[in-house]
Amino acid sequence: MNQPKITPKWLSVVFSVILPGLGQIFQRRFRAGIYILIAFATSAAIVIWYGNFSGGGITSWLVIPVLIWLWNIFNVAFFPKVSSVIIPLVLWLILAYGVGGQVTEFDIPALFANAGRSQTMINEMFNLDFTQPRTEKRTGFSTIESPCSSEPPAPRRTTGDVEVTIVQPCSNVGGVITIIGTGFWPNQAVEFAWKNPIGGQAMNASATADATGKVELNWQVLPIVHSTAPDPSVPQIHRIELIQQRPIGGIELSATGGYILQGMSETLGLAFLSTIVGALLAIPLGFLAARNLMTGSPFGTVVYLVVRTLLNITRSIEALILAIIFVIIVGLGPFPGMIALTVHTTAALGKLYSEVIEGIDPGPIEAIRATGANWIQMVRYSVIPQVVPSFTALTIYRWDINVRSSTIIGFVGGGGIGFFLWQWIILQDFRAVGSSFVAIAVVVIILDFVSARIRERLV
Repeated sequence: MNQPKITPKWLSVVFSVILPGLGQIFQRRFRAGIYILIAFATSAAIVIWYGNFSGGGITSWLVIPVLIWLWNIFNVAFFPKVSSVIIPLVLWLILAYGVGGQVTEFDIPALFANAGRSQTMINEMFNLDFTQPRTEKRTGFSTIESPCSSEPPAPRRTTGDVEVTIVQPCSNVGGVITIIGTGFWPNQAVEFAWKNPIGGQAMNASATADATGKVELNWQVLPIVHSTAPDPSVPQIHRIELIQQRPIGGIELSATGGYILQGMSETLGLAFLSTIVGALLAIPLGFLAARNLMTGSPFGTVVYLVVRTLLNITRSIEALILAIIFVIIVGLGPFPGMIALTVHTTAALGKLYSEVIEGIDPGPIEAIRATGANWIQMVRYSVIPQVVPSFTALTIYRWDINVRSSTIIGFVGGGGIGFFLWQWIILQDFRAVGSSFVAIAVVVIILDFVSARIRERLV
C-alpha cells in the first residue's frame, strides 16, 4: 500500500502549527521566523499579563496572537514569497497601543469634561504674580487656644505700635471670639488671618479701622481650623494675625515673586555646584573608562571594565530617584538635591568623557609611546590637549541639563523652584504656578542661548 508523500511544504505547515515561526525557519527564512516567533510570544505574554492586571482573565485581545498564529500557517502554505513580517507587526502594534490605552485609561473627553474649571485655571496662570504696588504695613498678632484647656494663653500681644487683644483666650468649634486691634491707620481695611499650628491659613476675614485706628471683629470658629490636627479634641495654640497695608508709590516684588527669586537662585546654585563637583569627579573616571587608554594590560582592562560598569549602573538610576533617597537620609532642602545631581552628573559626564577620549586621534598617543613615556606622560602630552575643548563643551551642556533637572528634583523636597512649585500646585495657587513657569522658561532659554554660543566657540 502506498503511503502519502509528505512534502517539505507540508512539513513547514506542520511546524508552523506546532510553533509560530518554525515553518519559516524550516524554509530557511530565518529572520522572518524569528520575528514571527517574537511577535507571537510577546503578544501572548501581553494578553496574559493584561488579563491578570484587569482581573478579567483572558480578554478579547487574545484574537491578536491567534491571528498571528493563523497568518504564520497561511504564509508558509500559500504565500511563501510574500513578506511574512508586515502583518504580524501591524497586529502587534494594534495590541500594544490598544492594551496601552486601556491600562493608562486613555480618555480624550476627560480633557474637556471640566472646561469651565480648566479655563479658570488657565486664566489665573496668565495673571502673573511677580510684582505688586509698593506698600507699607502694620501687623500684629495674638494667640488663642482651641479647643479650650484649663490654662489658655495670654490674650494680648503688642508688636510695635499695634496691640491685638482676643477677649476670649480660648474657644471651641462653633464659638464666637472678639478680636480688638489698636494702633492701625484710621479708616482703612485690616485683614484677619487664622493660622493653624503648622502655619496654614484656616480662616480669613476683614474689617475697617475707625477714626482712632481701632478695629474690632466678631469671628465664629469653624471646624476647618482643626483640619490638620491629628486629634481635634486635643487643645492646640493657634495664631490670629492682623495685617494692614497701604500703597506708598512704586512697585516691589510680591511675596510670590520673592519666593520665585529665592527658588530660582537655589536652582541655579545647586545646578552649578553639582555640575562643577560632578565634572571634577568625572574627569579621572573618564580616563579610567576609556578603552584605548586602559586595555593595554590585564590590570588596566579590569579597571576599565569595573569603572565602565559602575558608570553605567549609576547613570541608569534617574536623578529624581536619587533625590528621594538622599532626602530620606539628610532631610529636605537643596543639599540632597545637590548630592543627587552630583552623583548622576558624575556618572553621565564620566561616560561622555570616556567616549571623547576613545574618539581622539591615536597618532599623538603612538608618538608619545614611541619615546618611552609612561602612562601619565602619555595622557598629559597627547590626550589632554585634544579633549579639553570637548570636555568644556560637555560640562556646559550638562549644567544646562542640571538646571532643568533641579526643577523636578524640587518636587520631592530637593530644594529650588520645584519645591515652591509643588506647594503652589497643592494649594491650587495657579497665579504662582504660572509665574514660576514663566520664570523657569526665561532662565532656561537664556542659559540655553549662552551655553550654545560658548560651545560653538569651543568645539
